[in-house]
Amino acid sequence: MTRDYDETGYEPPHASSPTAHILSELQLYGYHPGQEEPDPRPLPEAPLIAGAIADIFDALTATLSDTRLEPDLEELLWATVNLFHRATGRIERQLDDNEQAQKRSQKEQDGSEIRSVELERLTAEGQTLLERRDCLEFFRDQAAEQFERHTRTAWRPRSGSMVNHRALTASLIDSRDFIAAKRQAQIAPLLPTGPKIAFTGGMECNDHILIWDKLDKVHAKHPDMVLLHGGSPKGAERIAAAWADARKVTQIAYRPDWTRHAKAAPFRRNDAMLEALPIGIMVFPGTGIQENLADKAKKLGIPVWSFGSGGA
Repeated sequence: MTRDYDETGYEPPHASSPTAHILSELQLYGYHPGQEEPDPRPLPEAPLIAGAIADIFDALTATLSDTRLEPDLEELLWATVNLFHRATGRIERQLDDNEQAQKRSQKEQDGSEIRSVELERLTAEGQTLLERRDCLEFFRDQAAEQFERHTRTAWRPRSGSMVNHRALTASLIDSRDFIAAKRQAQIAPLLPTGPKIAFTGGMECNDHILIWDKLDKVHAKHPDMVLLHGGSPKGAERIAAAWADARKVTQIAYRPDWTRHAKAAPFRRNDAMLEALPIGIMVFPGTGIQENLADKAKKLGIPVWSFGSGGA
């Protein structure tokens, strides 16, 4: 027994072609490069980043102000900046992995096209990571400015450095040049040039007028100075850190390592600060920790300038 079909209304099922599948994905989700493919999409522009960050902070502040969550506002704003700071650190770790992969690929070069293409891919990937890192640093810096605007205090990471890198641009970058440039870009911001001025003072010393006045006078003599201080969360060193922020002076915080040195941590910190060979030390009233630093500096022949009670 045969079954008759109306051939004019019958359409057999068709399997979608690879091209149709790609077009459908693009229509639904847009273009996204694969894991091993270069990403041609542009980075967000600076004005858009600044506007987006300002909107985030304004929205949080407007929502939480005058509510029972207002005591949590500053911590949430700090965490927002830290979100971009941690993202920058994650890209840095990927850059380190990329550097090791490039070094392995350099050793494996045998003149073949496959090895050469792989090294070119790793070099391009590294350049993209550098640009992404610089962009995320800009996000973080904009967020830090908004944090300071809303809280009247400068943003600081709980640990580690807050570094601004400068992107290297060129039409063609060799793999070995890329690695050397990456090393230089990492190290240069952490080795600031200029005369180093050490600063120390106790947590109970809060004479901000005197501290700013004396720092301004030193800065006038040494416009390219680098300020070294103990990184205390309050008191004289906190005031000095705020001064450095306001005057755009590079500062290096020597925080005591309580985990490694226990009670001796502040004195070990003093030793580390003196190893930087400052051209002078500004001492404000404090405790035996400040006296210890002054005494050790005098033995090394480093000028000590004392201010406040019993000082200049």
